[in-house]
Amino acid sequence: MEAMRSRRAGAVQLRKRRSKLYSKEEAAAGAAGLFGESVYFVVFAVVFRVVNCGLVQTSFVPDEYWQAIEVAHNMTFNYGYLTWEWNEGLRGFTYPLLFAVLYKVLYWTGKDDVSFLIWLPRLLQAVFSSIADVRLYGLVRRMENSHVAKWVYLSQLCSWFTWYCSSRTLTNTMETVLGTLALYYYPLEGSPTKNSTKYLLFVALAFLVRPTALILWVPLLLYHFSKEQKKLDLLIHQCLPVGLLTLGGSLIIDWMYYGKWTIVQWNFLKFNVVQNLGSFYGSHPWHWYVTQGFPVIIGTHLPFFVHGCMVAPRRYRILLVAIVWTLLIYSTLSHKEFRFIYPVLPLCMIFCGFSFSNIKRWKKAAIGLLVLSNLLPALYTGLIHQRGALDIMTNVQQLCHKENSSLLVLMPCHSIPYYSHVHCPIKMNFLECPPDLEDHDTYIDEADVFYASPLAWLNAEFYDSRRLPTHLVLFSVLEQEISPFLTRNNYVRAASVFHTHLPEGRIGSHIYLYEQQVL
Repeated sequence: MEAMRSRRAGAVQLRKRRSKLYSKEEAAAGAAGLFGESVYFVVFAVVFRVVNCGLVQTSFVPDEYWQAIEVAHNMTFNYGYLTWEWNEGLRGFTYPLLFAVLYKVLYWTGKDDVSFLIWLPRLLQAVFSSIADVRLYGLVRRMENSHVAKWVYLSQLCSWFTWYCSSRTLTNTMETVLGTLALYYYPLEGSPTKNSTKYLLFVALAFLVRPTALILWVPLLLYHFSKEQKKLDLLIHQCLPVGLLTLGGSLIIDWMYYGKWTIVQWNFLKFNVVQNLGSFYGSHPWHWYVTQGFPVIIGTHLPFFVHGCMVAPRRYRILLVAIVWTLLIYSTLSHKEFRFIYPVLPLCMIFCGFSFSNIKRWKKAAIGLLVLSNLLPALYTGLIHQRGALDIMTNVQQLCHKENSSLLVLMPCHSIPYYSHVHCPIKMNFLECPPDLEDHDTYIDEADVFYASPLAWLNAEFYDSRRLPTHLVLFSVLEQEISPFLTRNNYVRAASVFHTHLPEGRIGSHIYLYEQQVL
């Protein structure tokens, strides 16, 4: 009996020593690096994403400007354009406020040069993405070991779509960052440390930035709740305070800028999910994410992801459930985009890492294939495809130095950035395309009216030559159709920039800037 008691006491002491040792190791790691990870991975991740940022010089979707830095420019400098979503209270000011603070600092220090306004928000977003990279590595190192963690880290850095999006000022990018940080603190089975408050805080912040972020977290939250023994404590002492703090902060920020109490998260979900009015901007078949969307964004990681799902420990199956759930829920919505499912990629990289850690033969060949097959699309989409929308803004910026300059953008609405990339209050107009919120059967937006008969629209709009803008921006496919208008009003091509090798419909291979010559 005494021997048994002695062994039990010894086991208790051993567990205590191990617990203290773990705490000391964690504290030492925290002192060595900013995020509790090794200095090497922190520094490398930041440098990698900063280089990543510099090598992404193309446009992706309008929201990276019009729902982020364009709003921040308006908040800071009191001029600019807010899209219809802001008039309807569908968007929150919490995310743009991040860049507005940055812009305000630049203004106070007299450094609000247009190049800083363009690049610093992207650099800031790149740094946030690097933090997420490090946390993803740290999660797997803590749950498994450094060997598996390094393969997950490599998979993450090799992802062409993450490269393409990680430095863009998209709500989807910040949603992905916050979701990864939340995952780091999520109480997965077998996790040596648990901090429900922190993970719930990051989930709540992701919800504020983009309410659909909750879709990914529904199965994870339900799983946590089902496994939690003190369910009432979880709800009262953790969920409720975090929810009140974050939602309350969001309400106050939006009240300051809207001038009234506005629950933008509900308005956003009502428009995009309940009413499904996002279909106004295009619709896809229900299977699009499964047959096209997901295979494209995961790219050549796909076979490693599938293999990883088979060899990963059982406790990670909840992450696979979350991935499948997200794809299925988004598949029910008519309007689909690649970026909507970007937040599932970090979860996929965990399974890819398990795949590489279990490959015994042809590992070097597999790594070489992965790197090369992702490098080419990353560089092409980052440096070449759709770069004209940004390149033409260099020419537009020159209008700030010309008296009485005005610009009309004859392109699909929101094709190029706006005042955030010009930073002077010249008169600019573009073809607008707000959706029909009142359900009119015969509603046609201004852009569609224009493209139905461009020459007729221009002749009707500018019947008085005194109303003509001094400059026009248009895609090359439109030039021939409106050439009589251009000739008659003495417009000459002042600049031409390459845009894409894949012109389609209203999108041309080049973008032209026309200037009216004074006779």
